Amino acid sequence: MTRQKAVVIGGGLIGLAVARSLAGRGFGDVLVLERHALAGGGTGKSSGIVRAHYGVPSIAAMAWRSLPVLEELGDDVGLRQVGYTVIVGEENVGPLKDNIAMHQALGIEVDLIDADQLAAMWPMMHTGDVALAAYEPRGGFADATQLALQLGRRARDHGATVRQNTPVARILTDGDAVSGVELESGEIVEADVVVVAAGWWSKKLMADLGIDFPVEGYRSELLIVDAGMPLPDLPVVSDLVSLQYCRIEGSGQFLVGNSDHADFSHKLVDPDRYSNVASEASIEGYAEKLMHRFPGFPDPSVTHTYAGVYDVPPDWNPVIGPVDGVDGLVLCAGFAGHGFKISPAVGDLVADLVLEGDSTDPDVPASDFRLERFAEGRPLNSLHPYVGAGEMR
Repeated sequence: MTRQKAVVIGGGLIGLAVARSLAGRGFGDVLVLERHALAGGGTGKSSGIVRAHYGVPSIAAMAWRSLPVLEELGDDVGLRQVGYTVIVGEENVGPLKDNIAMHQALGIEVDLIDADQLAAMWPMMHTGDVALAAYEPRGGFADATQLALQLGRRARDHGATVRQNTPVARILTDGDAVSGVELESGEIVEADVVVVAAGWWSKKLMADLGIDFPVEGYRSELLIVDAGMPLPDLPVVSDLVSLQYCRIEGSGQFLVGNSDHADFSHKLVDPDRYSNVASEASIEGYAEKLMHRFPGFPDPSVTHTYAGVYDVPPDWNPVIGPVDGVDGLVLCAGFAGHGFKISPAVGDLVADLVLEGDSTDPDVPASDFRLERFAEGRPLNSLHPYVGAGEMR
């Protein structure tokens, strides 16, 4: 048997971020176990948008805390700080103003801008139905896979070990404490701490211990569109009027995603068995919204599509913390597609919880992310939700 002090299940962004923080703060031996290849799950399908715009203060703070890590890595993670905009119609002017005031109180660099300022930034955009916008100059996008690999490299530099193609069969306990994991190969790995960071697949690992982790697999389709012309470094757009988000992708291409989750139940899938291409109906719907918002594209065409799966809890916010009743067990999953931009801070929070017993950041209270909040009927919701796009938070 191999003795490790901490086992992290999952070699995606979150698991590698946790390993980086634990190992970097001197927590003995840290072992990451990944069932396939690193970043081969939800991480590899991330649109990689960098923003701090959230309606939950603690998540906005974690996004802001994570930004310097992305900036330090820079070209190594493909960071392009083209800016990030949120655009709203009249019905969401109030929530936008309230959210921006909250962000500014947290120290986040963001300002409100009007439609004329937006049009100057985005000359190909239709702004006639935009009542107000917000702009984060340090926002933009990066490559989630490269970020995961960089965090993994840093974890290894601090002494962590990473094993790929090593699926975990179950978590082992001794009385009311975790004792390690059993691999599908039959190997036993002992541990004092087990961090479950396996995205949607965390659900079964928890269920085998009799623990309910309410999370669903939600399929999200993305389109890559050729604009018909070279595109400059234009800001990312979160369009809460048309309910879509868009960013440049290479030379003359544009990535388009969906922000309308009203049909949630119709898109639930098994992440091990789902179509990796967008449906014709989705392509038509996306195209209609895209042409409305960006009539300045001279000859747009869809070059290809793909799909990913979000691990979505009932309130669309993650669980990050120890699990009641099992000492040494930490759950870190349910990020609903938002883990990329907060991953470094998530790792730091887990390290705080393991090493200090609580968060050391007053703007990121650990109580926000308790698993038990669901059973207690205390979901973590936006303070200022947007009409029609509450899931954006």
